[in-house]
Amino acid sequence: MVFADLFFLYIFLPLCLIFYFFNKNIKYKNAVLIVFSLLFYAWGEPKVVFLLILSTIVNWLLGLQIDKHREDKLGKLALTGSLVFSLGMLIIFKYLGFIVENLNALPFLNIPVPNITLPIGISFYTFQILSYVIDCYWGKVKVQKSYFKFLLYVSLFPQLIAGPIVRYSIVENEIENRKTTITDLADGSCRFMIGLAKKVVLANNLWAIVEDFFGGDISGLSVFGTWYTVIVYAMYVYFDFSGYSDMAIGLGRIFGFHFDENFRYPFICRNIAEFWQRWHISLGSFFRDYVLYIPIKGKIHPRFNLFLVWFCTGMWHGASWNYIIWGLYFGIFIFIEQLVGKKRMKAIPTVVTHIYSKIIIIVGFGIFYFEDFAQLGNFFKNLVGANGNAITDTISSTSLINNCFLIAAAIVACLPVSEWLGKLVDKTVKSITVGQILKVAYCVAVLAVSSLLLVDATSNPFLYFRF
Repeated sequence: MVFADLFFLYIFLPLCLIFYFFNKNIKYKNAVLIVFSLLFYAWGEPKVVFLLILSTIVNWLLGLQIDKHREDKLGKLALTGSLVFSLGMLIIFKYLGFIVENLNALPFLNIPVPNITLPIGISFYTFQILSYVIDCYWGKVKVQKSYFKFLLYVSLFPQLIAGPIVRYSIVENEIENRKTTITDLADGSCRFMIGLAKKVVLANNLWAIVEDFFGGDISGLSVFGTWYTVIVYAMYVYFDFSGYSDMAIGLGRIFGFHFDENFRYPFICRNIAEFWQRWHISLGSFFRDYVLYIPIKGKIHPRFNLFLVWFCTGMWHGASWNYIIWGLYFGIFIFIEQLVGKKRMKAIPTVVTHIYSKIIIIVGFGIFYFEDFAQLGNFFKNLVGANGNAITDTISSTSLINNCFLIAAAIVACLPVSEWLGKLVDKTVKSITVGQILKVAYCVAVLAVSSLLLVDATSNPFLYFRF
């Protein structure tokens, strides 16, 4: 099931809210969320819910053993068992086919490539489980002795499918003690509707442009057409993923959970390090906290660990070499920026750093898009006209003209304009009631437009569902 769907918006979610707020007892509220979360996850593929439940049972039991034997070998054994089980399941379902395909490149091997369906959201909930188990071992959080409360943490439907990756420490207290205020309802609902608009109004229409130009052979695409399309694709990925995160954070707020931000206007960054401090923050912080400082042979090797983090970042996104190259690509530029140093980076004129960072980011999204190396090669050649392709073409120019309002709206939405307008309204409109009415009217209008666009939509999958 997806958020950007009329059934979810007008049947599933209202029913969930009715049952949830009908109950006053937190135990019953949690039970409602567990039931609806499992239904949400099992909607399209019922079998995968058993894998989720198995993962929660195994790791909950191992978490109890970690807490009981934290100071002895059994605690380390339980931690190792959890890591092996969780990462093993991820490798089997997500990477086994990729590994076998690469092994078959060897002349003496011909192993049958397994055709295993990737369970939706397995990367997200696996990392949530790993963060919980490791934090339990480090003593950063208390072990959850109730299985059903642990199941709620892992399966909570707002963030189950495509994040953000919520640390247990963020919701540890709210699982047992939370309440939804009027402010939570208002702000959460507004945040959800804004995220819905990002997906339905912006991302879906931007994707149509990408499919038109990158959907087939791109060797004849002009230089302008290639840059135009990859820029559109970068904005598409941002609105698709940040839109989901906004909806997840908004829904969480409605139910009394306060998730951390996952995006902070990444395209306003001045360098690549800052971009990754603003983009998919929950994933970046996960690798920073759990991988960057892993001792190798008893020592921490900063440079090696840096590239290990970016290898893992690329690998996390998919079982394909272009994702690994994409991760290492960003790792190289972050390494270069570290060599230059923060003071020297700040001394570079702002205009230069903005141009530099946007070119690197946009080219990076091209690497992210093309899994086929032949197409990726054509992409790089097209960027500079090395394919003998024209500088511009009529079709690309016409597309830009026809979609100028969409592109302009997308560019504006990449900037913190809504925050500026919100502050302006607060300063201009002295009456709190008038300000609230304007906010409600805006959100209702956004919901109405999104709903109308969903009437004829047959499918609205989010890009990060497959990660």
